[in-house]
Amino acid sequence: MNAVIENILARRSYRALADKKIEKADLELIAKAGQYAPSAMNRQTFQITVVTNEEVIKKLYTAIPKYMEGIDASKYNFYGSKHLMIVSDLASSEIGQMDCACVAENIFLAAESLGIGSVWVNQLRNTSDGEEVRAAMTEAGIPADHRAWVICALGYPVEKITHKEKTAKIHFCE
Repeated sequence: MNAVIENILARRSYRALADKKIEKADLELIAKAGQYAPSAMNRQTFQITVVTNEEVIKKLYTAIPKYMEGIDASKYNFYGSKHLMIVSDLASSEIGQMDCACVAENIFLAAESLGIGSVWVNQLRNTSDGEEVRAAMTEAGIPADHRAWVICALGYPVEKITHKEKTAKIHFCE
């Protein structure tokens, strides 16, 4: 099996991330991989915002639960991540969510290839317009005309997750 397929099959979502700094060169490489994701008609209207400022991260994880029901704010902290990549696109884009999903997958696969854990956090898609959330997003540098679709929380895994066989169906119509 080739290295690309092995990396895809090895990728897991890590919900316990160590308090260890990711080197800026690695963050730049991961973001660059996201930048190379496909986008509709190659418009590339998305933005990847790399957030390492702990105050901004805390503002986000403190604000988001205020705009959603059923989230235990006392436990909400992006799984301890000190490094976020927020993927946003023009709010007016009909396909922005799909483009951002492609970007996020590239980010997750690049992180995996470097031994860095990742997890998809999706609450920004529903809370981007909340006043406190929008203020934190603005502070992070996300444009006012963007909707944030994905938070890629990154960090070194506290422990490696063992492989579980995937069970989603694959169907061939031949």
